[in-house]
Amino acid sequence: MKISEDKSVSVTYDLTVDNDQGERELMERATRERPLTFLFGYGMMLESFERNLEGLAVGDKFSFTLTPEEAYGVYYTENVAELPKRMFEVDGKFDSERVKEGETLPMMDSQGHRMMGSVSEVKPETVVMDFNHPLAGETLHFDGEVIDIHPSTPEEIDAIQNGGGCGCGCNQDDCKGECK
Repeated sequence: MKISEDKSVSVTYDLTVDNDQGERELMERATRERPLTFLFGYGMMLESFERNLEGLAVGDKFSFTLTPEEAYGVYYTENVAELPKRMFEVDGKFDSERVKEGETLPMMDSQGHRMMGSVSEVKPETVVMDFNHPLAGETLHFDGEVIDIHPSTPEEIDAIQNGGGCGCGCNQDDCKGECK
């Protein structure tokens, strides 16, 4: 069986990016014990990622590179904003537990669009937020192996098409930490 539309795919991989010294730095690893599993052709993965895997079979190894334009886009300095600290208050007090350097927070723009932002810096009166994807501007190098391919089950497809309930596969509105 080969990777194609409507297949459930599991792969292992190392994702590396080039650091400032021109060496590759490991950003993420999917192992046999914790593989990346996704439904091919459902928009779960980058289109360029899927294009590089299409037609591979179990046991096939892969190695490919995605440019920033093929991956998460270029890094835009205009996507970094300095926001007043008062925007991060809960009950009149700055939320220092959640708003700290390196944290990713859900935000909303003036048109009501939801987005994620990373806290770059907390200053005395402002918070510097970066709304670029964490891998924007990076060239991504993938090296891995296909470890499983099977036809997608109706349950797998339903979970994707209906948002997967709580997002953990238990299809309940409120998992209460009970996801398995």
